Amino acid sequence: MLSGGVLLLVLAAWQAVVRVFDVPEVLVPAPTEVLASLVAGLADGSLVEHSWVTLQEILVGFGIAVLAALLCAFLVTQSRVLDKALFPLIVMTQTIPKVAMAPLLVVWFGTELTSKVLTTALIAFFPLLINAILGLRSADPDQIDMLRSFGATRMDVLRRLQIPSALPHIFAGLDVAVVLSVTGAIVAEFVGATAGLGYVIQATNFTLDVSRTFAVLVILSAIGLALHAIVVVCNRKIVFWSAEHRTPTEQA
Repeated sequence: MLSGGVLLLVLAAWQAVVRVFDVPEVLVPAPTEVLASLVAGLADGSLVEHSWVTLQEILVGFGIAVLAALLCAFLVTQSRVLDKALFPLIVMTQTIPKVAMAPLLVVWFGTELTSKVLTTALIAFFPLLINAILGLRSADPDQIDMLRSFGATRMDVLRRLQIPSALPHIFAGLDVAVVLSVTGAIVAEFVGATAGLGYVIQATNFTLDVSRTFAVLVILSAIGLALHAIVVVCNRKIVFWSAEHRTPTEQA
């Protein structure tokens, strides 16, 4: 409620400043003009179509990042040889700015879905990988030794102890990665695209249709908030034993 009230105050102040000082629409449009452009774009279907293109890139890229990060985290934490061989290589590749790789991916894979998905996956991959590795390594060594003393195999330890211990860390990484996926898709569309919200932003910048640009930013914010909310809900449902999801009475 408080954040909603603050948002309304900001919008009201924005509207007042634009009207009082007669700010040109090509610089900063009033919220009412942004809303009108948003409604018009949704009504004629153009923004819906471009939003669907970007959402596909986000979801597929995020899915690839999740699968790759969890697989790499499993390999790194279960094998010292792979840890020494893979982890330095992964860190080295992450020092390369992903924005700099986006043009190469467009050259290699064209302006269709593949280059956008790969850019999105690369940007979302590393935060999730680090959190997954930290989570898998956070299991209590004494508990691991106890399970092994009862004859537990490596997979038993992983399933019964390491994965449950890692879940809070993994969901923290998912929360970061899903937001970065939105950024990754837009960056990829800026580099080369024929559809998508990033493409719309560039096109409206050329035509000075700033109201439509702001409308696209509203849609991107809504997508990011929705994906964040989904991760939060899944976190609360799956990692229900975590202290951050328990009431003070339950913690006592």
